[in-house]
Amino acid sequence: MFFVDEAKIYVKAGDGGNGCVAFRREKFVPRGGPSGGDGGHGGSIYLEANPHDNTLLRYRFNREFKADRGRHGEGSNRSGHSGADMVLLVPVGTVVTDQDTGEQLADLTKPGQRVLVAQGGRGGRGNQHFAKPWHQAPRESEEGQPGQERHLHFELKLLADVGLVGFPNAGKSTLISRISAAHPKIADYPFTTLEPGLGVVSADVAPGKLSERTGGRTFVVADLPGLIEGAHTGAGLGIRFLRHIERTRLVAHLIDTSDASDRDPVHDFEIISGELAAFSEKLAAKPVIVIGTKLDATTDRTRLEKLRDFCAARGLEFHAISSASGEGIPQLVRAMADALDRLSPPQDAADDAAGRTANDCSASENESKAPARQTAAPRTGDH
Repeated sequence: MFFVDEAKIYVKAGDGGNGCVAFRREKFVPRGGPSGGDGGHGGSIYLEANPHDNTLLRYRFNREFKADRGRHGEGSNRSGHSGADMVLLVPVGTVVTDQDTGEQLADLTKPGQRVLVAQGGRGGRGNQHFAKPWHQAPRESEEGQPGQERHLHFELKLLADVGLVGFPNAGKSTLISRISAAHPKIADYPFTTLEPGLGVVSADVAPGKLSERTGGRTFVVADLPGLIEGAHTGAGLGIRFLRHIERTRLVAHLIDTSDASDRDPVHDFEIISGELAAFSEKLAAKPVIVIGTKLDATTDRTRLEKLRDFCAARGLEFHAISSASGEGIPQLVRAMADALDRLSPPQDAADDAAGRTANDCSASENESKAPARQTAAPRTGDH
């Protein structure tokens, strides 16, 4: 399984069917009149947020999707069948953008949220609609309208409350494995984490256990690959994964203060803060909790106290922990939960946008005469 957080696809809604030119020809009906049926409407293409997907891998190779076209009208006032709608499933947290215009079409932040991205073409009218008292044998009809086509860009941004950032080997993966049920890869070499990971943390029970039965506070933590100096220019793994903490409400900055590291923790904090600011001013403005890690391997507390004093001067909350022994972990988890309680609820703007998108979708569905929607499996079109 590869973690794919970007994809580009082409979608083409179905064309509407053509109206028919026909006349009624029956025995004992010498003047039957026009009887051309209408063409069917083309199928539309929808995107739906699926909570069971966590990657855009399905769109890595299948990049062209076409909905069914409407059938042409026939004689005896028979209308053509409308094309079936197509529903493409994307992970929750996917941002959809029109590549040609740069317009953001949707931000799918809720499971089951559905948005229309390509409207099917309207079917043409048959010649029965053109009959008038002064024009009783019309030979004109309408052609079906073409379906909408678009080039879309998908960008997945994970939904989490707290984002863990820091240099490689700062202890991010070990921490998330300690406070949640996540099992990331942990090793003693840099860049062990190659893709973001999520973990659900409970603040009111033992670390690593959910509190569904007790009704305690829970929040989601995102573990990001390590950053290094110059990441905004592409050094190391770059900053392409920082998009996954743009939605977070709190940033947890982990800094290694153990004896095994000879780095200046204050300088490390400033470097990572600079990389966040280079990526996004909004990200750099998020509340921060500074965490000194590997307390069990720290005998010389000089650098640890220097970092603590630096945070106190900056007004930043500071915690010293050991993920190996568990020292400071319960206090840190409760501090994260308390900080989230003080912050405003997430995705207020996204919810408003989602509501507007849903209203637009409803209006489009009411205007169109498409049949009951059917979920069509994504399929590759002809290249």
